[in-house]
Amino acid sequence: MGLRVVEPPLTIELTDFSVYYSQGAAEEAIAALRAGNSEVICERGQLYKLTKHWTDWVDYWSVDFDYESRKEIIKVPVGTGISGVATLPGMEGPQTELTLPAFEERWTGAYIFENEWQSFRTRQSRDLELITAEHTYDTPGRYTVAVKVIDIFGNDTMTLVPVTVG
Repeated sequence: MGLRVVEPPLTIELTDFSVYYSQGAAEEAIAALRAGNSEVICERGQLYKLTKHWTDWVDYWSVDFDYESRKEIIKVPVGTGISGVATLPGMEGPQTELTLPAFEERWTGAYIFENEWQSFRTRQSRDLELITAEHTYDTPGRYTVAVKVIDIFGNDTMTLVPVTVG
C-alpha cells in the first residue's frame, strides 16, 4: 500500500495498492486488455481479476486519524488468565449453589479502528476519492493514523502511520 501524508492540516493520499497474482497467463491477459475493461482468469484453481489500473483492486478504504485513542477492553472472570488460576469450562467441581463470577476489565493490547473517513465504490459510481478530507488535531503531540484498504475480494490490509503535530 502506498501512502502520502501531507500536513498541516493533515490529509492522506492513497498512491498505490496491489494484491498477489501469479505470472504467465496473467501477464498476457493484462497486455490484451482494452482501456477500462477487466477480465477474470483461472490459474491453478485460483480466480484472478485483471485490470488496467491499481485502483480497480480497491473496493473501499478508510482512515482512523487517532488509532490509539480507543483501547480494546474486554471483561473476563476474576482470577483467569495471566494474573490468576483459570478453571477450564466443564472442569468445575460440583456446585451446590449457583454463584455468578465477578468480572474485571482487561486491555487486550489491541486498539479499536474508528472509521473517521472513507471512500467507497457504488454501482453508480466506480470512482474512488484518493485523498482524504483535511483533518486537524486539537492538541499537539504524536498520533498514529491507521489506513485500511479493503480489496475487491473482501480482504483488508491496514497500515499504521506515525504523525507528529506541532
